[in-house]
Formats: sequence, C-alpha cells, structure tokens
Amino acid sequence: MRLIPLLALAGLIALPAAARAEAPLALGFSDFFVRPIGPRGLEPTARLQAASGHEVRLVGFMVQRERPRAGQFLLTPRPVSMAEDADGEADDLPASTVTVLLPDAQRERLVAHRPGPLALTGRLEYGPAEDASGRISWVRLHLAPDALAAQPAAASSHPH
Repeated sequence: MRLIPLLALAGLIALPAAARAEAPLALGFSDFFVRPIGPRGLEPTARLQAASGHEVRLVGFMVQRERPRAGQFLLTPRPVSMAEDADGEADDLPASTVTVLLPDAQRERLVAHRPGPLALTGRLEYGPAEDASGRISWVRLHLAPDALAAQPAAASSHPH
C-alpha cells in the first residue's frame, strides 16, 4: 500500500532501517533555501545540507535550452526556456536550479527536452562546482544508470 511510504516520508510513522535505506528522501525546491532571504543573501536549509550525498526524489521542470549540453540538463521548480545565443550569461534561471548529471557511461548523451514535470531520483550533491563551460552550480543530482532508460536519446543534430 502506498500510504505507508508516504506517511513515512512525511515523518508520521517510523519504518524499519532496511525500508528507510531503500526509499529516497522526497525533497522539494522549497527545501533549498531559508526564507525569507536575509541580509546575507541565500542560505541553504539544514534539510538541503543533510540531503547532500543521499538519494533524493525531486520533481521539477527540464529547462529548454537552445544548446543542450551532453551528459547533463537543468531542472527548475517552474518551466524555463534559455536563449543562450541571444541572452548569453543573462538567464532567468531560479536560484534553486539543479544540474542533473547523467552517469559516466552516458556523458556524451544529449537528452531531449521533455515538457511537464519530471520526477527524478538520484544522489544529491550540494556545494559550488564549476563545469567545463565555466558555469557554477550549487546543487547537482547524479542520476542512476537506468534513470532515463524509458526516454530515448536525442538526435545530436537537433535535440528539441
């Protein structure tokens, strides 16, 4: 019955240690930063920091990009389109944007844009990291090898 795992994730009942180890932590974008924003700017919540290094389940929207990057895509709490050619580094990405990283064996894969919400599970990583393009991400989700198995790879010439 699905009710028991939902109650357990909500913290309403305790599950045996084996069951807790199998279920990813349900994390929402609203769990990322302390609200209201204080004089020091964005501060990560204790929940986000505690989730780092653990399996989480996150529901968000894939960013539609003019130039998708092989082996990764961006996930946000709302639908967003990026016009890298027109806007350059001036994008409208929310602070809670997550860089989703494919497994090493799929680092050359381009993932086609999928409209609508996506539920993804992977290992969360929090902290600054710079990618090959110079973009710095603060939150990354490392997907399992089979996470996108049901989704076909995009054609490399025109992934949208």
